[in-house]
Amino acid sequence: MSERAVYRTRLAPSPTGALHLGNARTFLLTWLRARSQGGEVVMRMEDLDHPRVKAEKVEQAYADLHWLGLNWDGQILVQSRRKKIYREIFDKLCRREMVYPCFCSRADIQAAQSAPNLGDDLVYPNTCRGNNTKINAVMAERGCAWRFNLGASRILKYYDNFMGWQEADITRTSGDFVIARTTVSGLVNVAYQLACVIDDNESGITEVIRADDLVNSTFRQIELYKALDYSVPEFLHLPLVIGADGRRLAKRHGDSRLSCLRARGQRPQRLLGWLGYTCGLCPEGAEVELDELLSVFDINLIPKSRVIVTAADLEYLGF
Repeated sequence: MSERAVYRTRLAPSPTGALHLGNARTFLLTWLRARSQGGEVVMRMEDLDHPRVKAEKVEQAYADLHWLGLNWDGQILVQSRRKKIYREIFDKLCRREMVYPCFCSRADIQAAQSAPNLGDDLVYPNTCRGNNTKINAVMAERGCAWRFNLGASRILKYYDNFMGWQEADITRTSGDFVIARTTVSGLVNVAYQLACVIDDNESGITEVIRADDLVNSTFRQIELYKALDYSVPEFLHLPLVIGADGRRLAKRHGDSRLSCLRARGQRPQRLLGWLGYTCGLCPEGAEVELDELLSVFDINLIPKSRVIVTAADLEYLGF
């Protein structure tokens, strides 16, 4: 693993909605991976997405994870309390001229597409790349996004501890990406990509574990690690949990909130057994304790395919 002395990873819920089966599987495997190596787990509340953040979901997330038996080490890191730190590091990138202000709307970017976009991402054509960081009059009037300058087109590679070697040219698949936004009142709000890198570095994270729909974010974040002279952690992307239609698990597939199971008095052992079965750690239909899963945990047992949640699964679990 990393050259750092202690294996350390993190649980990073976001209070924009309730935790569901997909979150539970990723967080469970993150916890098992860390504890099986005698490692540490950091808790980070990713509450920077202000318009969508729901305050009541913060305590609900902690309660859901405790219900499953998952714990963490040290104090909880709350992103909304760290804006000053983020701003200082953002200013550092500005001084190095690694970022630039962008005034393009989503409609502008969409209109500039020469090929279909990949997934939900639009490929930014670097329209504003020539802008310098001191276009203050325009920023004060309109606000802007701040994009990280990726430079020349090139293939980026990293080794994923579950998926193996991954490569992409993100200058072609996403283009220069947003790391902050300035409002018309002059307030700078740092975005997920930069805040995540700053926090993982400060927390001493040696391995980032998350679902495979975030691989593209990993390429972006590795570029930020390098730009900030941080040590790059290792990465492990797990198969996403999806509905029968092949799309990311959501309300349209039925209620899969952990808080719903808690409210109905369901025992966590049934959910742990179902999750363990999807990970190749126990037989189908088993109800298990967390320690039982920890005793047999092996990352190599986890199937490579994505997990499909059916109506029958939801009924079995008690939704």
